Amino acid sequence: MTDLTLYRNIGIFAHVDAGKTTTTERILKLTGKIHKIGEVHDGAATTDFMDQEQERGITIQSAATTCFWKDHRLNIIDTPGHVDFTIEVYRSLKVLDGGVGVFCGSGGVEPQSETNWRYANEAGVARIIYINKLDRMGADFYRVAKQVKDVLGAVPLVMTLPIGIEDDFSGVVDLLTRKAWIWDDSGDPMKYEIVDPPADMADLIEEHRETLVETALEHNDEAMEKYLESGEEPDLETLKQAIRRGTIDLAFFPTFCGSSFKNKGVQNVLDGVVDYLPNPLEVKPQPEVDMEGVETGEFAIVDPEKPLRALAFKIMDDRYGALTFTRIYTGKLEKGTNVLNTFTGKTERIGRIVEMHADSREERDSAQAGDIVAIVGMKNVQTGHTLADPKHPATLEPMVFPDPVISIAVSPKDKGGSEKMGLALSKMVQEDPSFHVETDQESGETILKGMGELHLDIKVDILQRTHAVEVEVGKPQVAYRETITQRVEDSYTHKKQTGGSGQFAKIDYVIEPAEVGEGFVFESKVTGGNVPREFWPAVEKGFKASIDTGVLAGYPCLDFKCTLTDGAFHAVDSSAVAFEIASKAAYRATMPKAGPQLLEPIMKIDVFTPEDHVGDVIGDLNRRRGMIQGQEAGVTGVRVKADAPLSEMFGYIGDLRTMTSGRGQFSMEFSHYAPCPNNVADVVIAQAAELKKAKAG
Repeated sequence: MTDLTLYRNIGIFAHVDAGKTTTTERILKLTGKIHKIGEVHDGAATTDFMDQEQERGITIQSAATTCFWKDHRLNIIDTPGHVDFTIEVYRSLKVLDGGVGVFCGSGGVEPQSETNWRYANEAGVARIIYINKLDRMGADFYRVAKQVKDVLGAVPLVMTLPIGIEDDFSGVVDLLTRKAWIWDDSGDPMKYEIVDPPADMADLIEEHRETLVETALEHNDEAMEKYLESGEEPDLETLKQAIRRGTIDLAFFPTFCGSSFKNKGVQNVLDGVVDYLPNPLEVKPQPEVDMEGVETGEFAIVDPEKPLRALAFKIMDDRYGALTFTRIYTGKLEKGTNVLNTFTGKTERIGRIVEMHADSREERDSAQAGDIVAIVGMKNVQTGHTLADPKHPATLEPMVFPDPVISIAVSPKDKGGSEKMGLALSKMVQEDPSFHVETDQESGETILKGMGELHLDIKVDILQRTHAVEVEVGKPQVAYRETITQRVEDSYTHKKQTGGSGQFAKIDYVIEPAEVGEGFVFESKVTGGNVPREFWPAVEKGFKASIDTGVLAGYPCLDFKCTLTDGAFHAVDSSAVAFEIASKAAYRATMPKAGPQLLEPIMKIDVFTPEDHVGDVIGDLNRRRGMIQGQEAGVTGVRVKADAPLSEMFGYIGDLRTMTSGRGQFSMEFSHYAPCPNNVADVVIAQAAELKKAKAG
C-alpha cells in the first residue's frame, strides 16, 4: 500500500478501566486480525502480553498493531490508562495523527482521562470520543457527553444515540442515516441488522440531528448558506466532509456510544476513524530543530520521495532482541541501508524491519512515510532520537519527560546477581525514559527512581520475573529539593602556592532566589576586565556543578540566580580551573547564609469514594497535610480533589480501601514543589546527617 490517504495512525487512550484494551480486542476481531476474542479480566487480551498486565488487568506498555478496515490501513496503539504510566500515553500521542478517547458510561470523565485529554490538546491530535460500557449499572450516555463539555471544555458532536440502557442496551441509532443498528445477544459483533429506529425516539433523534447538522455546517459556508435560506439539508457526502474538516481543526469531537464487551457499537467507531480522523498528509508537519533544540523553520512534510526523517518513540526488549518502534515522517526506510542517528552523530545499519501485531510480527523489506514499524537490533538509539538520511541530516523536535519523584534502594540477594541486575536495569531504562537508575557512590546502593509507587512496584516485579533477578527492596524515599529565600552579596578568594605556578581567583557575586521553575540562572556584570571574559564560563560551570548537592540535606538546589559582579585575577596564576574551584567553594560558603529551605513534592490527588465515606476520606487527607481543592458528586459516589505531600501518601491505597470497604479508588500525579514545614524539614535534615555519618563511619 502506498496511498497515504488510506492510512490512519491512531491511539486509544482513557482512564484505567474504561475499556481501552477490550475495545482494541473488538477492533482486531472485526478487522479479521484475531479469530478468538481474549478478555482483559481473564488475562488473555492480545495487546496485554506482559505477565504483570495479565495479572493486574491493566495495560502498562503501549502495544502497536496494524489492521485493515474498509480498504484503510489502521496503525493502532493501545496505551495504558494508569497515571504512573502517563509517559507512555504522552509519547504515543507525539507520533499519532488521531486518537480515540474512551470514556466509561457510568464512571464518566475520570481523572486520568483529563490528563490524557490535556496531553492530546497539547499535541494537537484530532480525536473521536467513544462512550463505552453502556450496559453497566448507572450508565448514562447523556451525562457523560455533558461532562465532556463541562470538565474537558470540549464540544462532543453526537453521532450515535443509545437504544435502551444498562441491561436493556441493544444497539445504537446512527444520526446521519436515521437508522438503528441492533445486535442480537449472541455476542457475535457481526450479527446485527439495520432497521428503522424505535418510534418513541423520533423527537430525540431529530433534536440531536439538527444540532449535528448545524455544528458541522459551520465548516462549509456554501452548504450553510443553502441550509439557512431554504432549509435544504446537504447530502450525506457534504455533511461527512464538513464533520471531517471540523474534527481535524479540533473544533469538535465526533461522539459514538456502545459496549465493547457486549460487541455493540464498535463498527460505528471504526467507520468514524476512517471517515473523520486525519491521514498523515492532513496533520501539521513536525518541526525540525538544530542540535540545541531551536526550531530551524523547516518541517518534515510527509512525502516518501523526500530524505528520511523518522522518530524512535519507544524501545522494547523482547525475546527476539531490542525493538525500536519508529514513526516515519518523510522518505523511505529500507533493509540493509545506513541511517544517521542525529543525537549521537553515529550511523547504524537497518537490519530487520517488522510490522507489529501486539507480540507477533511480520517481516518487511521497506517502510515509508506515514508508517509505524519496529526495527530489530538497533544499538544506540533511544526514545526521542531522530533517524535521518546521512546525506541530508535533520533532527525532529525531541520529547520532554518529567523528572521522577520517588525512589527506592534495591540490592541483589546474592553476589552473582549484581551484574545480571545491572544489565537488566540498563535495558529497562532504555525502554522507559521516566525511570531512572543511579548508584550511590558512597554506599554502593542502587537507587531506582520513578513516577509513583505502582511504577516502581512493577519495575521490581519485572526485574524479578522477566529478568530473574531476586532483589531486596528498601523503603520508598521522597525526592526532596532545596532552594534559597534571601539575597546575599559575597566574595571568595582561592589562593594556592606550591612551588612552580600557583592558583589564584577572586570572585565577587550576588546569590538570590529566582522565579519558581527557572532553575539555575547565571549572569556576569563584570566590567573593566577584572575577571577576563574567558573565565566567566568557568565560574558558571563551578556553580552549576554544585547545584546537585544542597547545603541542608544534600538534595539538588532549584530556582536561584548567581550574578558575577567583580573579582580579580593574576596574570600568571589565574586559570579556568582556579575560577571553577573558587566558585565551587563560594557555593558551599554562601548558600547557608541565603536562608536555605527544603522543598517537598506535592501530588495532585483525585479520590473516588462512596458517599457515606466522604467524611472519613477528607479527615484522613487533612491528617496527611492535604489541602482539599473541591469535591464533585457523581452517580455512584463522590470525587474529592486535593493536593498532598508525597511523603504522607505512601501506602495510601491500603488505608483508602479499609476506610471505604474496598470501594474507594484514587490516582495521583506530581503537581509542584512547595516549602516543607519546619518540623518535617528538621526530621529530613537529621536523617540526611545520620546517613552521611554512617557512610563516613
